Amino acid sequence: MSRIPRTPDEIFEEFSMDYKSKFGDDLLSIILYGSGAKGDYIYKKSDLNFLITLTNEGMKNIRKCLPLIKKYSKRNVTTPLFLTEEYMKNSLDSYPVEFFNIKSSYQLVYGEDVLAKLNIEKEFLRLQSERELKGKLLHLREAYLSTAHEKKLMRQLISDSITSFTSIFTVLLHFNNEAIASQKRDIFRNTAQVFKLDEKLFDQLLEVRKNTLKLSKEEYHDILEKYIAEISKLTSIVDKL
Repeated sequence: MSRIPRTPDEIFEEFSMDYKSKFGDDLLSIILYGSGAKGDYIYKKSDLNFLITLTNEGMKNIRKCLPLIKKYSKRNVTTPLFLTEEYMKNSLDSYPVEFFNIKSSYQLVYGEDVLAKLNIEKEFLRLQSERELKGKLLHLREAYLSTAHEKKLMRQLISDSITSFTSIFTVLLHFNNEAIASQKRDIFRNTAQVFKLDEKLFDQLLEVRKNTLKLSKEEYHDILEKYIAEISKLTSIVDKL
């Protein structure tokens, strides 16, 4: 009977055998990434994320995996990220942050460690980090003005936006040769310390997301204005790196 695994490794063997039976030698590797690989997996709450590397021929027959995607979705496995080695090598300048974050914490489940071969240049990481920070800053300002002073919408904006900075903050810590923590709160605190940002503010933003901090309408205005100001400050710092 299909059930949600208590630990990620409970499904590794079955998952690998299923995909091997579908793709044979066209299956090059299966890699676990995300919370499951970082040790943050929470039973019945966390999703399991897999990167599956196929040959070009295997990618042409991707429809073979449709029954498996349906099967494992019932076990909290998201639709895997299917890539070829060629695609990864040719995309390091376009998606360096995404590949960096996968590579920063992963577990090889089956086959060849294709991520070990990837060399991500720091300049690509800086450029994407700068671009995404500026884009998120514009979104924050626009979304804040669109809340129409409604408390519920302001809280939702904070909850929806704050964790999207996790991957960028991880890259910025890497730039400063800082150890990368596994917990989001530690990543935010370390980033605030390194770049002289308001550490208390980021703690509050994460508490709002967890719904453990109750604020008045005016307090939401204050925290959002500080939030925008700190991201603006960080954007300027990254622009000068």
